[in-house]
Amino acid sequence: MQEEHSENSELFEHYRFQADPGQSLVRIDKFLHHKLTGTSRTRIQAAASAGNILVNGIPVKPSYRVKPGDGIAVLLPYPPRNYELLPEDIPLEIVYEDDDLLVVNKHAGMVVHPGVGNLTGTLVNALMYHLRDNPLFTSGEERPGLVHRIDKNTSGLLVVAKSELALNKLASQFYHKTTRRTYLALVWGDLEQEEGTIRGHIGRSPRDRKLMYVFPDGSTGKEAVTHYRVLERLGYVNLVECRLETGRTHQIRVHFQYISHPVFNDPEYGGDRVLRGTTFTKYKQFVLNCFDLLPGQALHASTLGFVHPVLGREVLFEAPLPGGFSQLLQRWRTYIQGRNE
Repeated sequence: MQEEHSENSELFEHYRFQADPGQSLVRIDKFLHHKLTGTSRTRIQAAASAGNILVNGIPVKPSYRVKPGDGIAVLLPYPPRNYELLPEDIPLEIVYEDDDLLVVNKHAGMVVHPGVGNLTGTLVNALMYHLRDNPLFTSGEERPGLVHRIDKNTSGLLVVAKSELALNKLASQFYHKTTRRTYLALVWGDLEQEEGTIRGHIGRSPRDRKLMYVFPDGSTGKEAVTHYRVLERLGYVNLVECRLETGRTHQIRVHFQYISHPVFNDPEYGGDRVLRGTTFTKYKQFVLNCFDLLPGQALHASTLGFVHPVLGREVLFEAPLPGGFSQLLQRWRTYIQGRNE
């Protein structure tokens, strides 16, 4: 088996781990599931069953319990290459473009880059078509030109690099948190303060690896800071402007869930049900009708500022609220006005 693996090494992903001296006894499939982010436990178990997971040079079954000091080698076959990224002629709303970069206003419902279950119809597929003569977008990279992302059902601004120089300089700005980003969000409930800051380390949820979770004691996860300001109070919901000091996955969504004010219509973090208001059937139907205006959470990346990687001057872009979000706000304004009369 090992000779066969070495002959066909280009077909495999290779990983090596050394179990800590204090490692507790845990099944190897569970141990590797936590180590190999994005790899399913089923895929790990299949690899073990095929003899492709070795402990101290010996193949083990999925039920093997990892011991302190164990040397673990993992050989995982690459996924089939039939999901190679293809350029797709998908309309893009380009806010700005020059020789070095472009800024796009992504519509809610569009995935930024391909992944399991979303291999076509993504922003990257659209960019590969739009920039089909650009070497950066024909290099075979999974995420060409991208230095940040926003969630599928979040709308708003993204900057995309068109050269290696721009890519590296923009990446440095995002890493060092010198960019300016603000979001508009409609959240459940009436916030006590006009302005506030939410702090709490964010990491993968221990219950569901697809979701994020706030660890207030900082025991795990990465530091995350969200500043917010209430723009409009609409009774049972508030429109807030959020400024990110850090850029963690799902940061705004998980932070507002943490303070018991989930983003309106957020399916992953509990905002897609009636959380505030009356028990009247008419009100519940009003909220359900509001949900129908959006594909997901009421969150929009409204402004994006950074130092242009070649020109050296600061640039700032703005994107107005999309139609569904604007209609949502108008419905709440009408509702509140009618309730107060």
